[in-house]
Amino acid sequence: MFDAKKLLDQFLGSQVPGRSGSDKSGSASGWAGQVTDIARNNPLKTAGIAAAILGTKTGRKLAGNAVTIGGIAAVAGLGYLAYKNYKSGQSPQTAPQPQPTSAEPIALPPPDSAFSLQSPQLSNDFALTLVRAMIAAAKADGHIDQAERANIMEKIHAVDLGAEAEAFIAEELANPVDIDDLVAAARTEEQKVELYTATRLTIDPDTRAERGYLDMLAGRLNLPDALIDHIDATVSSAKVASPAV
Repeated sequence: MFDAKKLLDQFLGSQVPGRSGSDKSGSASGWAGQVTDIARNNPLKTAGIAAAILGTKTGRKLAGNAVTIGGIAAVAGLGYLAYKNYKSGQSPQTAPQPQPTSAEPIALPPPDSAFSLQSPQLSNDFALTLVRAMIAAAKADGHIDQAERANIMEKIHAVDLGAEAEAFIAEELANPVDIDDLVAAARTEEQKVELYTATRLTIDPDTRAERGYLDMLAGRLNLPDALIDHIDATVSSAKVASPAV
């Protein structure tokens, strides 16, 4: 089995040295220079696999500041922040939110939190569930046909994920979404928050189909409306507009 956590990092575009997960070495200016060089040579390494899937539709938004800490850390960090704001009783409008234009990456959850990157809840199997959830979300509006799948896989092949990971993505793109399986994999409230956060990172409710998919997922996860509002606000704050790839 391939490393699902690494794939999740690559999905959002953290193939950038010095800022993935717990590695925050190097100055912000030096890191920015590396990002520029990598983006020039291979845009998908900074835009992420999600860009290959979502880039077929203009007007999409990809994670901005969240990308700098890596996919798995972005999901955990944003989910934790939204959950903490919800538990504090603050409204989404007044709660502290990430600033996508800031040079500082989004803060990671504390080690004793169930959202921590070292938490047993964030296993390789659950990381794989998060990747599957993001691919399912990308298909929510039904815009990926057979020709587009071939185009997507050609772009993904250029990222050099390995044959097993590529085959997994191709299968997930081709197969119908199994929402029951995704929901069943989220056994704790924190995992449910992370599952919805990963989905919300992938898509914005720009179409009726996408809004309907997000509402259905929230309902199936049985998450309170107020918590969903916090996740939506936190993820929206961590995104910036991005052109199609």
